[in-house]
Parts: sequence; C-alpha cells; structure tokens
Amino acid sequence: MGCCQSLCRGENPLSKDGAQPLQLSQNHHGGATAASGLDNGGIGGVGAGGVVGGGGGGGGGIPSFSEFSFADLKAATNNFSSDNIVSESGEKAPNLVYKGRLQNRRWIAVKKFTKMAWPDPKQFAEEAWGVGKLRHNRLANLIGYCCDGDERLLVAEFMPNDTLAKHLFHWENQTIEWAMRLRVGYYIAEALDYCSTEGRPLYHDLNAYRVLFDEDGDPRLSCFGLMKNSRDGKSYSTNLAYTPPEYLRNGRVTPESVTYSFGTVLLDLLSGKHIPPSHALDMIRGKNINMLMDSHLEGKFSTEEATVVVELASQCLQYEPRERPNTKDLVATLAPLQTKADVPSYVMLGIKKHEEAPSTPQRPLSPLGEACSRMDLTAIHQILVMTHYRDDEGTNELSFQEWTQQMKDMLDARKRGDQSFREKDFKTAIDCYSQFIDVGTMVSPTVFGRRSLCYLLCDQPDAALRDAMQAQCVYPDWPTAFYMQSVALAKLNMNTDAADMLNEAAQLEEKRQRGGKGS
Repeated sequence: MGCCQSLCRGENPLSKDGAQPLQLSQNHHGGATAASGLDNGGIGGVGAGGVVGGGGGGGGGIPSFSEFSFADLKAATNNFSSDNIVSESGEKAPNLVYKGRLQNRRWIAVKKFTKMAWPDPKQFAEEAWGVGKLRHNRLANLIGYCCDGDERLLVAEFMPNDTLAKHLFHWENQTIEWAMRLRVGYYIAEALDYCSTEGRPLYHDLNAYRVLFDEDGDPRLSCFGLMKNSRDGKSYSTNLAYTPPEYLRNGRVTPESVTYSFGTVLLDLLSGKHIPPSHALDMIRGKNINMLMDSHLEGKFSTEEATVVVELASQCLQYEPRERPNTKDLVATLAPLQTKADVPSYVMLGIKKHEEAPSTPQRPLSPLGEACSRMDLTAIHQILVMTHYRDDEGTNELSFQEWTQQMKDMLDARKRGDQSFREKDFKTAIDCYSQFIDVGTMVSPTVFGRRSLCYLLCDQPDAALRDAMQAQCVYPDWPTAFYMQSVALAKLNMNTDAADMLNEAAQLEEKRQRGGKGS
C-alpha cells in the first residue's frame, strides 16, 4: 500500500527509485526521478512540442536525470522477467529493453546491456549523463542509469503506443494516414535538430523501430539511440543495405550519417515498407513516384506534398555526405506540410487516447478526502490546521535524557513552522519544518504532511510527494499521508495513480471508523 517502501528502507527515493520528477536539490527539499524509451524497437513517453527543460532538470512531468540502484530496477521489471521484454527482437536482441514500473507507480523502459558492453563504469556514466541532460517533448527522454557491479542499464520514459515500424509494417488492417506520416517526419526532424543544437548530433542506427508513440499518439525519438550499444561496438545493427555508405568505409557515425538514416525513415513513411535506399533511388530517378507510394493509402495523399518528401529523401540519401541537408533544412522543409495541426495524433493514428482520468472513489470520502479529490489546497490547509498534532500520538517515545537544549531548539523550530503554516507563509514554514526534521530526534507524520502541503502550495509536487511518502513511513496506516500522496500524484499528472491512492486513503479512514486509531 502506498509508495514509500524504499523510503522506509532508509534509501533516497530521489536518487534511487525515481519518486520525483523535478530538478535535483542539494538541500533538505527537492529531488529527482525517472521513467522510459526503447532500443531496437521499443516503447517510451510524455506530451508534445518543444524543449521542456535542460541541464538535467525536469519539466512537464519529466523526471530529472538520476542514478538508480540495480535492486530497484530489478523490482520494477519483475526480476527482468521475459514477459516484460519490449525489444523488437525479443530475447534475441543484443541489449534487451524491458518495461517496468517504479514504486512511485511511474512506468519506465530499462535497457540492459550485456556484461562487458561498457567495462568502464565511469565512461558509461559520463555518456549517460551527457544524454540525460537532454529534455524535449519530441524525445522519449533518458531519466536515469545504473552502474552496479557489472550491471549497466539505462532508464527512459515509457511510450505505451508501440513503434513506427509496428504501425507501418505489421498492422495490416490499419493504415497511418498521410497527414500523420508527415507529422512523424516533422517531429523526428525536430528531435534530431534539438539534439544537434545541444551538442549531441550523433544518433546510432536511426530507423522506424526508434520512433515511438506516446500516450497522446505523438511521435517520439527514443533516447537510447543517442548512445552506442557498447563502448567499441557497432553503431548500426540493421541490414547493410540501409547503412550510410561512409560508415561502411570507415566505421564512423557523423551528423551526415544521421541524415542518411533519416532519409530511410522517410522512405518507410512514403512506401509503408522497408525499401533498400538503392532500390528507392532507382524508382525516384525513373520518376516512378506512384510506384514508391504505399498502396494502402489508396491515393489519399497530396501529390505535391509527396513530391516534396520524395525530393527530401533523395537529398538525404546522397552518396556524398556533404551533399545532404542538415537538420535545420529537414525541419524547414517539413514544417509547411503540417496541414492538420489541430487534429490530435491519436485520432489520426486511429487509436484510443491513454486516459488517466481519476476514477470515482469506491468509498464515501471524509471532508479531507473531498478536498483532496478536488485538489482544493485551501480547504486541505484549513483541515490540517484544525487537526493539529492529534495523529502524532504514539509515534514518539522520548526518554528524560532526550529533553536537551537541542530538543528545545527543535520544538521551537516546529512551533515557528506551525505559526507560519497558520499564517500561510508557506516558504518560511518549509524552512522551519525542515530544521525540525533535520535534527531527527523526533519524527512527526503531521510535520511531513504539513510540509507536503507547503510544497504543493509552492508548486513543488515532487517534493510534496516525497514528504507524503515519508509521512506514510512514520505512520503506515495514516489516511492523511495517502491523501497527500494522491494530491501530489494528481499534480504530476499521474491521475490513475492519484485515484488509486485516494481510494486507499478512504479505505483506511473507513477502517479507523470501525475501531482503529482515533482520528
């Protein structure tokens, strides 16, 4: 019940199990976490359009980059169960990608490298941190890594709607409409241009399996391709017919190589098939564009738009790297072709939107529960002020010797925090309550609950979730701890999890009313 198991083990959920999605903080509050993407075809996800943070920071619900423990990733993936494998080649893939779920209920994708792929943990960590600084809504962002003994793993946002390859090549009864194909090309071009602008222009083995669809159906580029499969390993695992010619000559990936691979993705979008570039170029030179186009489109595309995309693909696939366009050229060419900007991607894909709407609570809610379900922070504040510290009874047993000057100072800090809390000076309340907590002689679920609300009122839902989890650790059956977790999760747009937590809180309150600890 709840999400605080790692906290109760004395671990830092911000650096280990990914409980929070904002910037890492070096003081008593703040934190970081993580979530997923895929390898040679996989899954990962969040919203659409634009940079959402940089320098490792989070934004738009994307966790900050952090280090995970192997134990937490093992638990998240059910001991790396084969049922959780989402790599396109299944168990035959050189580096497996697993779907997992952290204890904070966030879905992630975990790429597990073979034992000696990256023998130097420092080198692996440096590479991972470099990619982890990137934050963009066109990427399935990298949110963490693990170097534990011989284990090397990457952790990314999870995309629930499969890969472009699956949608194009394997869904025989459903065709991606033309406007959506143009959107895919444009979004991936934007992702590549962002990475190039941020100093990460190299993408290894770009293909339709690297393009993922998030919960809104928006295309995302898997961040896993921004790192090689091994320190000295090959950058391309696809058929040599699709490999940039210069890579075959010298084995090096360049920005121009990435453009070449983007051209092969454009061919996939045009044809609905994985056509070797040489074959496609023969058709383009012979002006057999209609032969190149996907027959499943049944002619429902603009010939003018198709001609622009064909010409762009042809430029990307030029033998000489210097003759290929750069990423800004790709974006500039594809941007004017976006004619259905107001139509959601999931509608054009013909899939259901992954709704995380709160469910109706299964039990009647108390006034606190009602306030939490409405995310009415003012009402929650009033109730916590009225409740005072009566739920702290029995959580501290102090000896006479512990009543020291330090104890007095700690209680004075709590008193100042309570006054600031009543006066709605929430930043000062955070500072005072933090002084009380940092001493550690007394533990108070109420203080954690109050500081959690202060963080919410200061627009820091990640820290609020952490404190609500700490409150649960101190008092495992305290409904308020669960209620505060539900509000923090809702603020983090994890609405299904928030609804589950709300129901757990209501269940605990019902249990208390039947004879548990008095409220």
